[in-house]
Amino acid sequence: MSMSELLIENQGAVRILTMNRPEKHNALNTALTQALVDALWQAEHDAEVHAVVLTGAGKSFCAGADTSEFSALVPEDPQAVNARADLTTGLHLAFSRMSKPVVAAVRGNALGGGAGLAIACDLAVMAENVRFGYPELKHGIVAAVVMSNLVRQLGRKHAFELLAMGEPVNGARALALGLANRVEPDDRVLEAALEVAAKLASWSPIAMGTTKRLFHRVAELTLEEGLAAGRDTNVIMRGFRKAAK
Repeated sequence: MSMSELLIENQGAVRILTMNRPEKHNALNTALTQALVDALWQAEHDAEVHAVVLTGAGKSFCAGADTSEFSALVPEDPQAVNARADLTTGLHLAFSRMSKPVVAAVRGNALGGGAGLAIACDLAVMAENVRFGYPELKHGIVAAVVMSNLVRQLGRKHAFELLAMGEPVNGARALALGLANRVEPDDRVLEAALEVAAKLASWSPIAMGTTKRLFHRVAELTLEEGLAAGRDTNVIMRGFRKAAK
């Protein structure tokens, strides 16, 4: 695996991960997918990193799975197909399992698996002229792994429309749907995402991490269970504050 598939740099306490296959619109082959999984967990375990920005080199964020690689995989080796599906699932799960916040800086194409990556991040800054969508049905395939996050983040009618119509939306529509937090001119997207990430990185890492963990827990719980989890965290955090004095 060439690490040049993914560029890694720090800006203060913010780790910047740049998918680096611009000639392929940063399509996700196995090497890039594995590099992303590894880099996210490296950031999670690095005490100097308090937030992460995920972006793409060239004109696009990520055009989804590298279909040329899949066509080589399928007839030959069912084990390899299974391993790749597990890897993709692990990548999309990593964002919610990490305690550190991840901000997507989304320009150009964010399609299929790339759209899934963008909304798997905690916050998303998108370009006005972004092409965000799920075109899988146009190619006779299914937006399978990325469906779960989309359905959780959108109402059923809007989620099904994105999946079933296969048409990409622009930044204004993504913002209206609640899939983007901010929309910026194309040349301002990364700068804006870094500003957001710097703000997130400025908080107490313990408080920020605990906020994110509790957020993902309560999203899946009943109100009573969520309040109980919040109550427990409230007690724990009071202990942290005393210890910090």
